[in-house]
Amino acid sequence: MNISAVFNALLVSIMAAVLWKHVKLLEQFYVIEEELELTRQSQELSQVRIDYQAALQALVEDGTRMVCSGRMHTDRVCRFESLCYSTEAEEFVFFHSNSSIMLPNLGPRRFQPALLDLSSVDDHNTQYFNFIELPAAALKFMPKPVFVPDVALIMNRFNPDNLMHVFHDDLIPIFYTIQQFADLDFESRLFFMEGWNEGLHFELYKFMSNKQPLLKEQLKTLGRLLCFTKSYVGLSKITTWYQYGFVQPQGPKANILVSGNEIRHFAKFMMGKLNITKDQNAAEAYIVLFSRSMNRLIVNEAELLLALAQEFQMKTITVSLEDHSFADIVRLISNATMLVSMHGAQLITSLFLPKGAIVVELFPYGVNPEHYTPYKTLSTLPGMELQYVAWQNTEEENTIAYPNRPWEQGGIVHLDKTEQERIKKSKEVPRHLCCRNPEWLFRIYQDTKVNISSLIQVIKSKTKLGSRRQKWTQGLYPGKVRESKCQASAQGTGEAKLFVSWQIPWNLKFLKVRDVKYEVWIQEQVAPDSRSSSSTHPDCVGKQMSENMPSGSVPLMFSSISFNLKEIYQLKQAFSSHIDSNLATRWNSEIVF
Repeated sequence: MNISAVFNALLVSIMAAVLWKHVKLLEQFYVIEEELELTRQSQELSQVRIDYQAALQALVEDGTRMVCSGRMHTDRVCRFESLCYSTEAEEFVFFHSNSSIMLPNLGPRRFQPALLDLSSVDDHNTQYFNFIELPAAALKFMPKPVFVPDVALIMNRFNPDNLMHVFHDDLIPIFYTIQQFADLDFESRLFFMEGWNEGLHFELYKFMSNKQPLLKEQLKTLGRLLCFTKSYVGLSKITTWYQYGFVQPQGPKANILVSGNEIRHFAKFMMGKLNITKDQNAAEAYIVLFSRSMNRLIVNEAELLLALAQEFQMKTITVSLEDHSFADIVRLISNATMLVSMHGAQLITSLFLPKGAIVVELFPYGVNPEHYTPYKTLSTLPGMELQYVAWQNTEEENTIAYPNRPWEQGGIVHLDKTEQERIKKSKEVPRHLCCRNPEWLFRIYQDTKVNISSLIQVIKSKTKLGSRRQKWTQGLYPGKVRESKCQASAQGTGEAKLFVSWQIPWNLKFLKVRDVKYEVWIQEQVAPDSRSSSSTHPDCVGKQMSENMPSGSVPLMFSSISFNLKEIYQLKQAFSSHIDSNLATRWNSEIVF
């Protein structure tokens, strides 16, 4: 072997080593460049700085963690750490590691029908949320994740083009979901996953966060795999008061848990965002009439305005969603004495009315006001303190129908002739489910000539002008009675006596009450010695009673005393002069403010 060959071999080895080193350095450069780009994408989402390598390591080692509140999918909101979303598959991903947490761990029940509802509308099959599961090791074969450092609230808007739905289904639930969880605040970011575009009222959604809300479609521009460092999924439904008729005909929710106090607190927040200062000493009373320009028109609107002004000696103002900014509408309504409008989404603005104001809702021919009550329910929430009036056109000659319009605007020409004639002759739309009942659409999109004298008579008979404030009967509850004592005695077979005493609740002295009444129960129990079948134990139960106050009064069990059946009968007879004969063992009472 000559020196030249040895030198060439050595040179090749050196060049190979240098080239290998160069390739490794180049690969490392590309990895660093990719991480810098992913970090930059994360920075575009938020000003919060993120250590990409540490975040990736935490995802691989700890996986996804989930803890939910609520027992059913209809009342569940879940908190996640490291929940990811594939923008290609359009699915959320739960990565499993040895450190993952999943509570509740439902197994296959997670698909019956879903983990939770993404919107505040109960159990709607277009609003279900779930995720797919992968081992954390699968991250090696997936696109590098882009981390979202903001605390995220992930949800669906139900119908962002309808103002009623915007407030009832989205804005108010968002506001109180933020209040419910300590990690959420107005620095959190909203992610809307329903797939709609911004919609007509997107500016209102921006008030719910100091950061720009992001739509589902926008997530594709951020990366192929997004991972939320901390997120809440779903909305609290505790503030909703109405169901839209997907399972049963629409109406108030069976168990309403919100009061006017919470609605007015939200309204105050919104007015602050709109830079509206409420005039507590408005010098002039006035009536606001909502005007519609497309359908459901009041054909004698000018005549109605003049008649209202003359009858109630007030200025009348017309507003419309088409011609006025939302801020201007709220500014006018927030000091109005009366709001008059055809049934429609614009009536959700009645939540901005001052206490004591009047809400007048007009219904077209054939539409029973008792069947469609979202605004009546709102107006009559405890503490809302609005006066509500419904007026219905009962004169067929005062209605204008449009059978030739498209079906979604009330047209019926697509139906067979027999069905068309039946609908035209019908005097009232029967109860129905949402959302495409042709008879309902035909009637609700009619124009109406208002019988002005009839309307004024209804307003005057059902309202009281000048009642700017009403006393909220839903007051404060007293606590438990204290030092309760129960003594009973029977003298022979002819007389039985019961003596009950207690100390008043300690917080009662701080409550402005006019009268306090109590309830005493006598409950018969079989003696512990089951062999003595003729003996019983009456337990005295005492508590404050109130039909118009929230929970806080707790029943107290008094001492158990033995009586035979004859003595129990005599005891009941002794009390019969003091209590309702139909409830001989119960003394009903209430607390009155």
